Amino acid sequence: MKYYIFIAVAFLSFFGCKKDNQKIEDAYAYIGGEIINPNTNFVVLSKDEEVIDTVKLDGRNRFLYKITDLKEGMYTFRHGGEYQIVLLEPKDSVLFRLNTLDFDESLVFTGEGDKKNNYLINDFLESEKEEKQVIKLCQLNPATYQKHLDSLKDSKLKAYKEFKKKYGSTELFEKIALANINYTYYSSKEVYPFIHYGKNKAAILKSVPDDFYSYRKNINYNDTFFSRYFNYNTFLRHNVSNMSLELHDGHTNSGEFDRTSLCYNLDRLKLIDSLITNKDIKSDLLHYFTIMYLSRSENPESNDAILKSYTAKSSNEKDIKMLTKYTKSLNSLRKGSHLPDIELVNYEGEPLKINTLVNAPTSICFWSQTYYDHFRDSHKKLNELKEKYPEINFITINIDSYGLEKSKTLLLNHGFDLTDEYQFKNPKTAMDTLAIYPMTKTILIDRNKEIINSNANIFSVYFEEQLLGLINK
Repeated sequence: MKYYIFIAVAFLSFFGCKKDNQKIEDAYAYIGGEIINPNTNFVVLSKDEEVIDTVKLDGRNRFLYKITDLKEGMYTFRHGGEYQIVLLEPKDSVLFRLNTLDFDESLVFTGEGDKKNNYLINDFLESEKEEKQVIKLCQLNPATYQKHLDSLKDSKLKAYKEFKKKYGSTELFEKIALANINYTYYSSKEVYPFIHYGKNKAAILKSVPDDFYSYRKNINYNDTFFSRYFNYNTFLRHNVSNMSLELHDGHTNSGEFDRTSLCYNLDRLKLIDSLITNKDIKSDLLHYFTIMYLSRSENPESNDAILKSYTAKSSNEKDIKMLTKYTKSLNSLRKGSHLPDIELVNYEGEPLKINTLVNAPTSICFWSQTYYDHFRDSHKKLNELKEKYPEINFITINIDSYGLEKSKTLLLNHGFDLTDEYQFKNPKTAMDTLAIYPMTKTILIDRNKEIINSNANIFSVYFEEQLLGLINK
């Protein structure tokens, strides 16, 4: 009830004068909301990767902001490490409410423009559920799989038409809603060879019906309108990965596909460079696949080769500089090297060096308050591993710069022991030095303080096998 009183008061304050002034321009919109369990005291609003403003939350964790000279379309609001999008058109007054502990699922819109945005967020959540269903369906033969996808698409189209009939729509909303349906459908087709259990991916590609990928001839690979849009970018990533299979198969004799191979990844960068002309879309795809390769690689020579290919094709100097630095850090953490002597702080506020903690086979994991799901799931997983592998020292480091008390409180509130929990003294420097990306990154070190694997992942199906190897080394 309090929240709706807030909405009423806010609207009266901002819109009460409209009756007395009929000359207010249409090119504006309001966005506001309330954030439960905030990670920071601000929200960042942006459009097309350009920041509009950083808006502070008030004492009740709420805000209201007017966007003048509105360019209708999709806007992004970020809080902590999470973000979501909102569709804004002239005279919209959209407010939202969310809980950071369940960011997307708790998000609800109210106000003028709420119906279309609630439709879009619900469609997003349904698509996430559909992904799990698609993984199971991918084991079917191609023709049967396509029938299931067609049924899912028809169901979405029916819901979309019912929404339009009940609430009406605008041309912009229709464009986005239909793109959501189509690009989700296309993506599900593009992932089929990868998720199908068969190891010979080239053979799987040859088994699909002739019209299975017929939609490709109508795809705009340089669509500036959707260039920052999740579904479009997800489709492009799946699409170029899939088409690179054919390119790769043309000069390899291996029937068993390895998506981590240098050759395949170089082929994919080559295809992106030849297929896409828009500089931003091309640079984003090149960056995405390059950093994905690097974050899983343990070979300095391969890292240098992929970086060389990337820098020759990308026009984004900022990203080139970042990935060059990232590659250098990764290569310095190669197998057999020693861990840099990073400075830590324990939860008693005492400083220490990271290498003083390595006196047995050791696993080092990282977490952030802004990635709540990973924080919770990784700590639960680590508690299980500690029980199974007492020979290994499991160290966990918080990467945030919010200070000790906030992360300490979060750990204690979830019942997690502070033993072997630390925080970086200088987070930015430490993250660069240890090349911490993605957040699941885990470093394995033997009893001689030599790095065994700097790109492990505690959620990998191979992780426990790696732990056993570490113990027996």
